[in-house]
Amino acid sequence: MIRVCLPLLLIMGLTTLAPAAAPHPLTPLTADEITQAVAIIRREQQPAGDFRFPVLNLHEPTKDELQRFATGEKVPRRVFAVVLDRNTQRSFEATVDLTSQKLVQWNALPNVHPLVLSAEYIEVADIVRADPQWLAAMKKRGIDTEKEIEEVNLDCWAPGVLEVKGSEGARLMRVISFQRAGGINAYGRPIEGVVVAVDIDKKKVVQFIDTGVVPISADGGTDFFQEEEVSERPQPKRLVVSQPDGVDFTVNGNEVRWQKWRFRFQMHAREGLVLHTVGYEDGLDEQRQPKVRSILHRASIAEMVVPYGDASAAWNWRSAFDQGEYGLGKTCNRLSKGHDVPANAQLFDAVFADDLGKPDVRERAVAIYEQDGGILWKHYDETSSKVETRRARQLAVTSVTTVGNYDYCVNWIFHQDGTLEARVDLTGILLAKGVTPQLCEKCAAAAAGKIAVATGDQRYGTLVSKSIVAPNHQHIFSFRLDFDVDGRENSVVETSVKPAPVGEANPASNAFIHIETPLKTEAIARRDLNLLEHRRWKIFNSSKPNSLGHFAGYLLEPGANCVPKVSEKSTTGQRAGYINHHFWATRHKDNELHSAGDYPRQRGTSDGLPLWSGDESLEQQDVVAWYTMTVTHVPRAEEWPVMSATRAGFSLVPSGFFTRNPALDVPAETAPRAAEE
Repeated sequence: MIRVCLPLLLIMGLTTLAPAAAPHPLTPLTADEITQAVAIIRREQQPAGDFRFPVLNLHEPTKDELQRFATGEKVPRRVFAVVLDRNTQRSFEATVDLTSQKLVQWNALPNVHPLVLSAEYIEVADIVRADPQWLAAMKKRGIDTEKEIEEVNLDCWAPGVLEVKGSEGARLMRVISFQRAGGINAYGRPIEGVVVAVDIDKKKVVQFIDTGVVPISADGGTDFFQEEEVSERPQPKRLVVSQPDGVDFTVNGNEVRWQKWRFRFQMHAREGLVLHTVGYEDGLDEQRQPKVRSILHRASIAEMVVPYGDASAAWNWRSAFDQGEYGLGKTCNRLSKGHDVPANAQLFDAVFADDLGKPDVRERAVAIYEQDGGILWKHYDETSSKVETRRARQLAVTSVTTVGNYDYCVNWIFHQDGTLEARVDLTGILLAKGVTPQLCEKCAAAAAGKIAVATGDQRYGTLVSKSIVAPNHQHIFSFRLDFDVDGRENSVVETSVKPAPVGEANPASNAFIHIETPLKTEAIARRDLNLLEHRRWKIFNSSKPNSLGHFAGYLLEPGANCVPKVSEKSTTGQRAGYINHHFWATRHKDNELHSAGDYPRQRGTSDGLPLWSGDESLEQQDVVAWYTMTVTHVPRAEEWPVMSATRAGFSLVPSGFFTRNPALDVPAETAPRAAEE
């Protein structure tokens, strides 16, 4: 469920209509609907169960159902849930039909471990704190009083691929430790070399590793949460962001209209921020109403994996599937205006189900706001000395999620010229490793005239503080883009730019040509970036040409990217096969949503995209594009103790969708020009 904070509506003058008796099929679940669904599941299946609910979301209607809804037909209101029975350690998928008040699907999931439960972080930490081996390891490191033990931050991880004798098939968790030392910063002082594995089902430690004592850094970085620890620069003068005349977007339920854009949004427990039914007004229909042309049926983050590049035994298993193991929605933040988002933002709540299936209201989970976008278009005519300029305005939809030490700000940014930008801002605290060295070994080697390659701990990371190395790592995102460009009958081409052959047709050797290569099947559509060719991908509708004969299309314009640095033979390479290509395209299937499969936790092989990408035709079909975006992070000292945001993203740009610049009709700003003009 998405709901707006009503006091803000009164202040900003934004009108949000009350939900109708029959909500739109894509309206997120209400608290009452969550309660109903859980009650139905318990009534039908609870007699001997102790149920937990890692995921409970709206069971989204199919495209056909939405099409029938548009013609007046009713669509069943359904709920999808993943249910974990703690008594039997078995997992199930459930579908509840709220319209008929019935449980219509209950499927067992053999050998599956769903998302980490919120309560498991506390349960596992309590088990570790009581373990004699762990207590002995802390004592060896000078941590032995009750207060010091309580101040240790126990960071719980899904275990990756881990087999422990006697716990085959059990739900496991690994735990690493950090010393807070009276501060708030939980990740500044790693207690290196101690890794504990817990069998959650048996509630006991089943594996303990201690690779040896490494002195805990006395300089774990400034505790930036404590104001007295930071010497602040003078307070800057106020920069006011305001819209005294009100906002230019409207929200009705979860439908947003701004400029010529129309779309819906929701917060999904696993995927986080999701866009639905993205379209753009272009011309008028038969009733002289704005005609909305479809672009995307659904857009989301389909997975994110973060493999670390340190080869040591305490690190080589660390590869977090932030979406498939923890959930990007259930870990979302409460946003603050003037801090997380601008002061003119409109804030919306989301409702999830907690572990026990009770409604869990997350206040201020989503922000929508307008922002300045620089120059939209401009030209100065030298002959007449006339100038025309349009200042761009953008609409941003934002959420922030925190998974352990990292914080991710997810933004979908709508431009007035029909461009849709996806951007992720990465910040938070680098995952740190305790080491002995106090100085950078690479710089010492360079000073001696040698190749700047370190040995030991600094070979795989950067010294960011005294006795602290931040290991190299990557954040490998997968975006699922379910295109409906002017309808479902879409095709795919790869665009490239190459030098024209030198010869009589190119006598000055200066010509270069633009080539579009059809990607006719899913197998052919497994593609990678190529800077030499300026490679891009376009999804288009050949039955909807514009007046110039161009097929209506949208071009995927990549931003900064990289290739995975882990081997295909590594556990990450085997579990997350989607990382092996930058671009994939498949035929639409309703249940194909997560690039590494529905349940990657404790699974040693790759489900998902590599299995779905077969050899089906992509010519005039319902096409889903998948884009892999890799942020390669070689840490810097300037990113400690908290890193400034790193921004990465891509854009979906109209290509043949319009006949001319759709932003020509943007009016000039009415504000008076500066005095010097």
